[in-house]
Amino acid sequence: MVKHNNVIPNGHFKKHWQNYVKTWFNQPARKQRRRIARQKKAVKIFPRPTAGPLRPIVQCQTLKYNMKSRAGRGFTLEELKAAGIPKKLAPTIGISVDHRRKNKSLEGLQANVQRLKTYKAKLVIFPRRARKVKAGDSTPEELATATQVQGDYMPITRGEKRSVEVVKVTEEMKTFAAYGKLRLERMNKKHLGARQKKAAEAEKEEKK
Repeated sequence: MVKHNNVIPNGHFKKHWQNYVKTWFNQPARKQRRRIARQKKAVKIFPRPTAGPLRPIVQCQTLKYNMKSRAGRGFTLEELKAAGIPKKLAPTIGISVDHRRKNKSLEGLQANVQRLKTYKAKLVIFPRRARKVKAGDSTPEELATATQVQGDYMPITRGEKRSVEVVKVTEEMKTFAAYGKLRLERMNKKHLGARQKKAAEAEKEEKK
């Protein structure tokens, strides 16, 4: 309800609404343009995979998302060393490198090392010049059967769901006071040094 002697609200907000209508008639043509661009890129970078270099498996940041896995920026120098791949060779064979990332867990390190080893086993390296084959290049038989990988390769999948163990609740579990136990252990930790010192002094007195 309007208070006091004011003008009654009578806004005209529908003037020239046709000028502000957003159309999307170019969507089908853009879809076609993107598809043709992807095809041209695949031909240009042949025989490399269309999805780009291999990325490591990393955990998402923050407490909310850290249980989820995603593709990272690049493999650490420690992971490359464990997989037996020189850090200067890695970018030339389609492996992304991130010298700033650090390994915080053994499980993550092992998973990425295994990922690198699997990739290395499947890798087919074409020689820079057809008539000049160098050490490390694939055999002519492997080159003849090699195909360009379209789309994602070695995708990151969720691990197996952990099973929950069912245990029967005993009387001991019911009577156990967790809070009291924590307080007791905290106190023991606090007085550990003083008690050890006292015991050492008592032992010294007995020897005298």
